[in-house]
Amino acid sequence: QVQLVESGGGLVQAGGSLRLSCAASGRAVSMYAMGWFRQAPGKEREFVATISWNGGITNYADSVKGRFTISRDNAKNTVYLQMNSLKSEDTAVYYCARGALWGSSGQMEYAYDIWGQGTQVTVSS
Repeated sequence: QVQLVESGGGLVQAGGSLRLSCAASGRAVSMYAMGWFRQAPGKEREFVATISWNGGITNYADSVKGRFTISRDNAKNTVYLQMNSLKSEDTAVYYCARGALWGSSGQMEYAYDIWGQGTQVTVSS
């Protein structure tokens, strides 16, 4: 069984940066697309970014495009989310999730079957 564990969250000032990591254990996720989602207090969970199994395709929510970068290291079974120029509206719990096998996944939650527990990101203004 695959387990996803996010790390790297914390408190940062607006304009700062954080790098989130999502480490998979149990089984490899190198053959799967992976995604990042977030949920702010009182709001629905929303798509942030996704990356295909080989890293060749990435897709971002408009709200983070140009500021966030998703990447992966399949040798380490880990996916990353580099977040720059953070804004207060980026405050949320960030989740990573496993997507399609040997492919890419879109922005919809139903395309992802295994989720981590989340890591809190708080951006102070």
